[in-house]
Amino acid sequence: MKSARKLVFILLAFVLVIVVGLAAWLQLRPTAAPKKQQPRIVATTVAVTEMAAKLNLPLVGVPTSANQLPARYQSVTKVGSPMTPNVEKIAAVKPTVVYSVTVLKDQYEATFKQQHFNAQYLNLDTVASLKQTLTTLGQRYQRQTQAKKQVKLIDQAINKVQARQQGSKPKVLILMGMPGAGYMIATDTSYIGDLVRLAGGENLYPDKTQPYLAPDNEKLAQQRPDVILRLEHAMPEVVKPQFEQEFKQNSIWAQMPAVQQQRVYDLQQPKFDATANMQVTTALQQVSQWLYPAK
Repeated sequence: MKSARKLVFILLAFVLVIVVGLAAWLQLRPTAAPKKQQPRIVATTVAVTEMAAKLNLPLVGVPTSANQLPARYQSVTKVGSPMTPNVEKIAAVKPTVVYSVTVLKDQYEATFKQQHFNAQYLNLDTVASLKQTLTTLGQRYQRQTQAKKQVKLIDQAINKVQARQQGSKPKVLILMGMPGAGYMIATDTSYIGDLVRLAGGENLYPDKTQPYLAPDNEKLAQQRPDVILRLEHAMPEVVKPQFEQEFKQNSIWAQMPAVQQQRVYDLQQPKFDATANMQVTTALQQVSQWLYPAK
């Protein structure tokens, strides 16, 4: 009887050791990390869409645009134009984040908040901010290699145009045309103004507080630009005739060296826009050629 009890005790102790050991092993064994949710990203502007392509990011929503979008996003849901995104279409793709740009924040931040979108506004005001935004997105989505490659290409383009600079800086007047609303003057705080600065030009309207100024005919008549750049911000079929009519009817233009020497150039999308984009390297090269055509 005693030996039977002893045997039972030994068996129970053996089972207990196994159970305790198994429990300890289950606690200490490496467990698979919970599967990370795939980001559902909506890009509401062409510039952000092009950045996403360069960083190899998946998108579930892209803007509706006349400009050609990267091939990988051709079948992605269109969510409306950059200026008037369709909140119903955005909501339908269940985004984890909606990206726009800082210059449009005031325009529809309230609408996005009402829809409870996680809206993020990317700073693309200058070439430097474009580089910083690329770096930030690269870190956020583990695309550091792709981001560094794009930043390097931009730096190489800057070095190349700076090497072309020679002699005195050409004086530049930058105009931004808008359909049915005439034009504004772009300062060196604007994106095109930043391109001119990097390419070695002197903006006749320096301003550290605002990117665009209302034109003043009296002050304009005193300017002697070597080069005039006319940005056709939207609807070039409307804006370009507006510019041509303005230059014919307003006598102040005929006395400017840029007009007399036929150094007036029209800037169009997709190479040029009001905000920085992934066309920056070719845009820099083009501005450099306009400013220093002889070299």
